[in-house]
Amino acid sequence: MGIVRVENIRLYAYHGCLEEEAIIGSDYRVDVAVEADLAKAANSDNLEDTVDYVHIHHIVRQEMKIRSKLLEHVGKRIMDRIFEEMDLVSHAKVVISKINPPIGGDVEQVSVELHKTR
Repeated sequence: MGIVRVENIRLYAYHGCLEEEAIIGSDYRVDVAVEADLAKAANSDNLEDTVDYVHIHHIVRQEMKIRSKLLEHVGKRIMDRIFEEMDLVSHAKVVISKINPPIGGDVEQVSVELHKTR
């Protein structure tokens, strides 16, 4: 088994429960780690035998474009697509962080971390 990580994907998106968040938007950071059997890829040196991190990045970018009130909802969509489109993945962890959230205080970021196992 092995882990493929795509870390610090930086995006601008419009998630949140407040109407202002739908208009103004915020900076986000997404980190994804997936566990998979990477032995075949380690021997074959073929992209089709591994988890393609470009594909993970593509899924994250597409799902972050779809507005949600909750980061949990976005994270679930990202994980669902990873499991639907990547048969090798046995476990996924997605962390979505909203940078400088509008909560009336000096907070660098808030994060939601979700896990899913096949």
